[in-house]
Amino acid sequence: MYPDAKSAAPGRRPTGPGAGARKYDLLTAMGAFALSRPKAEQKLALRLMTLITARYNWGRDELAVGQREIARLWSVDERTVKREMARLRAMGWLVVRRQGARGRVSEYRLDIARILDDTRAQWGAVGPDFQQRLEGAPGGAEVVPLPVKGNVPAPDLSDGREWSLAQAVIHAEDPAVYGSWVRALRRRDRAGGRLTLTAPSRFHAAYVNTHLMARLLAACRSVDGEVSELIVLA
Repeated sequence: MYPDAKSAAPGRRPTGPGAGARKYDLLTAMGAFALSRPKAEQKLALRLMTLITARYNWGRDELAVGQREIARLWSVDERTVKREMARLRAMGWLVVRRQGARGRVSEYRLDIARILDDTRAQWGAVGPDFQQRLEGAPGGAEVVPLPVKGNVPAPDLSDGREWSLAQAVIHAEDPAVYGSWVRALRRRDRAGGRLTLTAPSRFHAAYVNTHLMARLLAACRSVDGEVSELIVLA
């Protein structure tokens, strides 16, 4: 079983009940993506998958391995490691948590949300059950993205609309949730008390509908008491 809505909230590291399955789903998505790409991209994804399997600390959400050790694992020289790690950062799959200095190795984390976005087109190739899980369909489960790190800019309030004001409420309460899930939602239209938003993907919409709907509706009502219903579409 996968975790319930409470334990699957953004910021929860992929640990605890069901964590093993979520990790395998993430690696499967990466593998299916790699097999659909040219050889150079296949090799890059394979190298990252091997590094994750061998050295990723899921409990700390951290990859802290020296270039020499990575070079030995990948059977390459350190110059190749430096180049490939730079490519992974450029893709957004790896994010620097702390730059190495004075004998300390650099620390990275996975941007799981970005990896899922990039691999989504290949989910169906694995099978409908796999796609259902990752899209968060009813009865399924999802690999939970980690939150956006660092300072998250506040939303633009210049239009004065209820959704912009509600976003500001969420940002003030929980910048990580805002940055990971709320910032990407767009106001589509308003019909009476019904406010409709759009999400950038089916997975994103499914997660918001499952885990954040009550919170978002409460934020909307706090700035506009006439909002009675919130709809989030992909």
